[in-house]
Amino acid sequence: MRPHLPTPDGAGVPAELRALGSTSAPIPESLYCRRCRRGVNIRVSDLGVVKYLHAAEQRGHRNQDHDPEPVPVTEISDPIIECDFCSAPDAAWIYRCANQFSEHRRVTTRVVGVSDYRSRHGAARVHRTDTEHAFTQAWGERWSACGGCADLVEARDLYGLIRRVTDSLPAKFTRGKHLMRTRGELHDTYSEVFDTLTPSRGRIAPGHPLGIWPDTTEKTS
Repeated sequence: MRPHLPTPDGAGVPAELRALGSTSAPIPESLYCRRCRRGVNIRVSDLGVVKYLHAAEQRGHRNQDHDPEPVPVTEISDPIIECDFCSAPDAAWIYRCANQFSEHRRVTTRVVGVSDYRSRHGAARVHRTDTEHAFTQAWGERWSACGGCADLVEARDLYGLIRRVTDSLPAKFTRGKHLMRTRGELHDTYSEVFDTLTPSRGRIAPGHPLGIWPDTTEKTS
């Protein structure tokens, strides 16, 4: 899940990712794992260390029994293309939007009043919360969508899409107080997607993992 795009000057975005956000740089292909043929996401730590995660792990669905071996999707003979929104199998469409990143932060300090803590303990009211950068998530420009999510994207039904996605997420993202945070992050994420979508979409077909687009030219760059 991602909160927002970086600032125009790239502040807070590691150097490894700034090139991906450049309008003059070649558009990167989606990455897939050579071993399991599934999508791979990019994460950069606060120290600039690049880490690859299976997309399913990023969405909290399951752990893989191997580390990703990332290669461009066009190097995979038969990629397993899942919906980037709800994780449904057999995605049908590819959408393009602005190259996106999100900065995730970790809590370093919570300040509470001494008397409040003595009387309320763990329920003490927090007066100040300090955070620091934890990692930056690179999401790229391409979003695959199943038929159900694609219908909501076409209708620009933001809240319908959020509802559909939260219904598909594991309980650890939607139980209790986590639901509000998850919905807020999805709202920010999908608002950016809707605001920067290109007018057309590509139809995923065998041999065309990047989609067949209305101009009949596969969009590889």
